Amino acid sequence: MKVECIKEKLYSAVSKADKVTGKNLTLPVLSCVLLEAKGNFLTVKATNLDLGLEIKVPAKIESEGVVAVPGSVLNSFLSNLQDDKSINLELVEGNLVVFSSNNKAVIKTFTVDDFPTIPSVENEKVFILAAADFVKGLKAVWYSASTSNIKPELSSVYIHSNDDGLVFVATDSFRLAEKTVKAKKVEEFGSVLIPFKNVADILKIINDEKEEMEVNITKNQISLKFSNTYVVSRVIDGVFPDYKQIIPKEFKTEVVVLKQDLVNTLKISNIFSDTFNQINIKALASEKKFEFRTKNSNVGENVNNIQAAITGEDVEINFNFKYIIDCFQSIDSDSVSMSFNGLAKPMVIKGVSDKSFTYLVMPMNR
Repeated sequence: MKVECIKEKLYSAVSKADKVTGKNLTLPVLSCVLLEAKGNFLTVKATNLDLGLEIKVPAKIESEGVVAVPGSVLNSFLSNLQDDKSINLELVEGNLVVFSSNNKAVIKTFTVDDFPTIPSVENEKVFILAAADFVKGLKAVWYSASTSNIKPELSSVYIHSNDDGLVFVATDSFRLAEKTVKAKKVEEFGSVLIPFKNVADILKIINDEKEEMEVNITKNQISLKFSNTYVVSRVIDGVFPDYKQIIPKEFKTEVVVLKQDLVNTLKISNIFSDTFNQINIKALASEKKFEFRTKNSNVGENVNNIQAAITGEDVEINFNFKYIIDCFQSIDSDSVSMSFNGLAKPMVIKGVSDKSFTYLVMPMNR
C-alpha cells in the first residue's frame, strides 16, 4: 500500500473513527482503524461491534492495500502535525510508515483478517433527512435516557413519525424529553430505538454535517449515509413505554418565567443543594411569589425569588434540580412555562414560543 492524501481530511476521518473504536481485551483489533486504499479513495473504518463507521478520503493511490493500526496512535500523531499539508502512508515490512515533509512515524499493525465486517444495511426503509434536523432531535432528548442497561428500551432514544415529522423521545422514568422535528415524507418511518451510548458517538460524527443524509432502517440496524460517510448502528429490539398517557393535558398551576432567570437561579441553588440535589419550588399565585429553596446542613441554605406570571392554585413541591436544569439546552424560547398539577404529580416544562419540545419531571417523594 502506498498513498498520499490531504492531512486535514485524513485527520478529520481518523479522529471520528477513533471515537468509535472499542476497548475489548478479547478482540484487541477493535481498538484499530482499518485503512483501505482502493480506486481514488482511502477508506477509514472503525467499529466497536455496536456501531460501525466508514469515511472515504480522496487520495492519490500508487498501490492499493489494506492495513489495521491502533486508532489512538494514528490520531495522536496526526493531531500534532502543525505545518504539513499532505501525508504519505506506506506499508513497509508489515508496518505502516506515516510521513510528511517534516515528520515520520512507524506504526505497528494488526492482522487485517481479525477486523470485523461492518454491516451494509439493505434498502428496506429509506428516508432522506437534513442531517442538522436529525442532530437537533437527538441532542434535544438523549440526556434523558437511562444510563443503566437493565431496561434496554429506556437506555435508548426512541424515534417515530407523526403528521408533523419525526418525534425523538427519551426517558429514564424520572424525567422524559420529547422533541418533534419537521421532516417531509417520513409517514412510513415506523419507529426505532437507538442505544444511548451509540447516540453519543453518532452525534460526534454527524454534529457539523450540513447536507441531507439517507436514513435506512431494518429490524436490527439503522444506517446514516451522507457525503463520503457511512454510519451503522445496532437498534434495540424492544417496546418503548406508552409515554403519551403520562403527559398531562390540563394543569392546575402555570408559571411563565424568563429562561435565563431560571437557569441562573438553579446554578445558585446548586451551591446549597444536599446530596439528593433536592430543591423546593413554591408557586403562590395569591402572593405573586415564585420561590426556590435549597438547604445543606454542611453548607447553609439559599432562597431565591424570581419574577414570574403565575396563574391557578398555589403549589409547593420538591424536585431534583439537576433534572430540571438539563432541559434548557433544548429550549430555544426566551421564556418558559412550568406547569403543575399538585403534589406527587409531574411538572411539565415547555418553551413559550416553541411547542416542539416537551419536558416532564417527576417530583421527589422525600
